[in-house]
Amino acid sequence: MRRKTRIPPAPLPQRDGVDPVRVRLPQGGAWPTVRDHLVARLAAGPDVIDGMLRAGRIVGADGTPVTPDTPYAAGLYVWFHRDLPAEPRVPGTLDVVYRDEHIVVADKPHFLATMPRGSHVAETALARLRARLGVPALSAAHRLDRLTAGLLLFTVRPEERGAYQALFRDRRVRKEYEAVAAYDPDLALPRTVRSHLVKDRGVLAAYEVPGAEPNSESRVELLAHDGRLGRYRLIPHTGRTHQLRVHMNALGLPLLGDPLYPAVRPPAAPDDFRRPLQLLARALEFTDPLTGVAHRFVSGRALGAWTSYETWADGGA
Repeated sequence: MRRKTRIPPAPLPQRDGVDPVRVRLPQGGAWPTVRDHLVARLAAGPDVIDGMLRAGRIVGADGTPVTPDTPYAAGLYVWFHRDLPAEPRVPGTLDVVYRDEHIVVADKPHFLATMPRGSHVAETALARLRARLGVPALSAAHRLDRLTAGLLLFTVRPEERGAYQALFRDRRVRKEYEAVAAYDPDLALPRTVRSHLVKDRGVLAAYEVPGAEPNSESRVELLAHDGRLGRYRLIPHTGRTHQLRVHMNALGLPLLGDPLYPAVRPPAAPDDFRRPLQLLARALEFTDPLTGVAHRFVSGRALGAWTSYETWADGGA
């Protein structure tokens, strides 16, 4: 049986809550130097790579800088910090709802990504919390879409992360969401919506396949209405991508501020934080797999279109 290669610990500290990039040199490489491989592999280009090498910003497992003529060696690990993209500051507070030696529960604002990905790196809940709390090993046990506000669960110790991820995988976490959409007096609620959802790689919107075996299920309840808008409680029993948004759209109630359903709109500018999606991860409820404590956490946020529709519609915070 093939033994799994042990990955050495990163020789560089986090920067602004962001881990250094790790690159492993593959077997069978024909590059004479590490530099040649990085130029071929990374999109930064030779000028950037050469500048980083001259500045000693690319290091090996022992922290020694890689030089322009360091020989290529299959299996070698190197680390470096990439230059972070220019990111507009996401408005709103990232509130810590609960913290103990095992977990951190945070209440994130709209537009803040859960963890670094693509053009969102430092402006993410994970990076902000690592830097603020001084917990470099903090990890996300699950994620929320960038456009969705509300509760996120993070783990403090890497060796315990799997136990908390299993809660979500095995559907042992009760999740409640709130949403604002149009009110339809002819729609009988509460009801359970089931459908077969597909999210193709590289395609922004998910879609339903009529007649296929359902793989998603959501309960939809009406909490209140003002004759024009409704405030809804949404309880997902499965965790498909965009599930709640697709199911509400299928009922003829697309969520206010949704850029994908019922139709994909042109992407907003990176600093356009007007009219956030009216979806909030309101509550998380689970039994802690390590301590046995029964937890229920509730977001303190309110959805702007419900509290003041005119302010939300005008693009106010």
